[in-house]
Amino acid sequence: MRKLNKEEIEFIAQCLKQDKPLPDIYRYIIPFETKKEYELTYEGKKREEDILAETMAVPLQPVKTFGNGNGGWTNKLIFGDNLQVLKALMDDPEVYDKNTGRGKVRLIYIDPPFATKQEFRGSQDQKAYQDKIIGAQFLEFLRKRLVFLRELLADDGSIYVHLDWKKGHYVKVLMDEIFGEQNFRNEIVWCYKGASEAKDRFPAKHETLFFYAKSQLTSFNYDAIRVPYKDDNKKPAKWGEGEIYEKHPLGTKCLDWFSDIPSFMTASQAKEIIGYPTQKPEKLLERIIKASSNEGDFVMDCFAGSGTTGAVAEKLGRRWIMIDCGKLAIYTMQKRLLNLREEIGNHGKPLKPKPFTLYNAGLYDYKMVKDLPWDKYREFVLKLFQCRDEKYRIAGVELDGYLGRDFVMVFNYKKHKDVILDRGFIDDLHKILGDKVGYRFFIIVPAASVMFFEDYIEKGKTKYFVLRIPYSIIDELHRKGFTHIKQPIREADVNDTIDAVGFDFIQIPDMECDYFIEDKKEQMKMDKSNKETVIKINKFKSNILSKKPLKFENRETLSMIMVDYDYDGEVFDFDDIFYAEDIKKQDWEVRFDANNINEQVMIIYIDIFGNEKREVKRRVDFSGSNKAKC
Repeated sequence: MRKLNKEEIEFIAQCLKQDKPLPDIYRYIIPFETKKEYELTYEGKKREEDILAETMAVPLQPVKTFGNGNGGWTNKLIFGDNLQVLKALMDDPEVYDKNTGRGKVRLIYIDPPFATKQEFRGSQDQKAYQDKIIGAQFLEFLRKRLVFLRELLADDGSIYVHLDWKKGHYVKVLMDEIFGEQNFRNEIVWCYKGASEAKDRFPAKHETLFFYAKSQLTSFNYDAIRVPYKDDNKKPAKWGEGEIYEKHPLGTKCLDWFSDIPSFMTASQAKEIIGYPTQKPEKLLERIIKASSNEGDFVMDCFAGSGTTGAVAEKLGRRWIMIDCGKLAIYTMQKRLLNLREEIGNHGKPLKPKPFTLYNAGLYDYKMVKDLPWDKYREFVLKLFQCRDEKYRIAGVELDGYLGRDFVMVFNYKKHKDVILDRGFIDDLHKILGDKVGYRFFIIVPAASVMFFEDYIEKGKTKYFVLRIPYSIIDELHRKGFTHIKQPIREADVNDTIDAVGFDFIQIPDMECDYFIEDKKEQMKMDKSNKETVIKINKFKSNILSKKPLKFENRETLSMIMVDYDYDGEVFDFDDIFYAEDIKKQDWEVRFDANNINEQVMIIYIDIFGNEKREVKRRVDFSGSNKAKC
């Protein structure tokens, strides 16, 4: 490698000073020291150390526990951006041991979006998904998550990454970098049949699963996944010159290509199909979970989608953690888990699941936060703003922790109910602390207790920052800014890749609707009534807390409407879903057969930010031609 001349050195120095990227040619001129024999390079690739350090963790807020956990472990169903959740799970001692730096998850299976703009169609010509992040963006999106998954994986654990032919080859190189080429175990090919319109190439009828071990300690239960002999012939087999081998009573070894598990394109009437785009067969997950885990082990899926991983883990006696950023996915998994059957493929007797807890991560119910006991509230908000929890005193003032090296106070609004945080409060605090604090001092406080609008007040050399709750992320504090978790407005977008940053609080949308019953517009079917229920959406407006007000047209932020036709008053068990794009085409009307409603119906209106407006209606509320208001 040649030496750089003076002009090249000066040019590089100038680029670094101005924070400008170097031209591509310098990649081959600058002598970088690396321990890697090879690696995949692309724009925007970050160091692993920076990914682990800079990713924002968000605390998990319990919403509801299904079943009685009796204070012990409950399986976890988490709504939120999986990257931020994975960082948060590193603070959970049941999942990760900080003292040893070792994860406790025995098996990870993920089926991430496949990074293609091609639109796929599943059975019944339904749009399956449309991935928007492609190329380098997608690779880094996935790589960040793989880095955290490696940390959470136990030393004797395994990870399976399910991909198709479009990005699989790139991801294989990334996984070699992250998990070590020496820990690569199999490239599993799941092949299946089905119709194809391809005329310029061989029809693509397979998907790939990359199987990596965490280390040499990883075990594999090959006897647990033996494939029964087709002819049920267990007689000894003859090999070579007179050599006779006894056939294993459980069957032959399972090979690294699976042709005995049909996809839902050919098994379109399978009992387990729940209508969620990209749902995978339970038999596929059964084989993986049996091979690479034992009863009682942790199984994780952070692109959980329809919940096949958790459903099969439940049936096989494993503990599980499932994460997804889609409200449709969360409600689909909740419904599925509460309607399990004992056998794989959703056959057999009903199976009551072990207790599981639904969590919010990144989008919180502020009322639930305020109702926490003080100690729990204090712990929660410190985590929310990424502060280190450590009580101490300065000049007699009790402080709660550190943000980096800066001091943090959590304003105890419960103890000092009559105290407000105004400029006089800052003046008094500064008189006591004076030069004993540095250039920045942070106060976490409910927004309702603050009597000024600035993000900080400067006294002497110190800026007193106010971190209001509820509030979208503070630009001065978090340079990345704030990005909401977005919900889809059409079925094609259900599996969009999402990188959310920060947190926000649930803000119930404003809405005005008419509810009524009228004659059907379309021709009546033999098994249906000639009346249909109509929900006419006149107004839908999201309430977003932001320093810079966001403006949207009426109904622009509606994502979807979900309906439980026979709501039992306890659990929302949705039966139907209507996407905003389709509702708009119907002049903002939702229509369904009037006979669908039993005693009462629950309707959940979801905006693109994940906020919900819930309505419970009885049949009488749809009062004929007299339009009832919401």
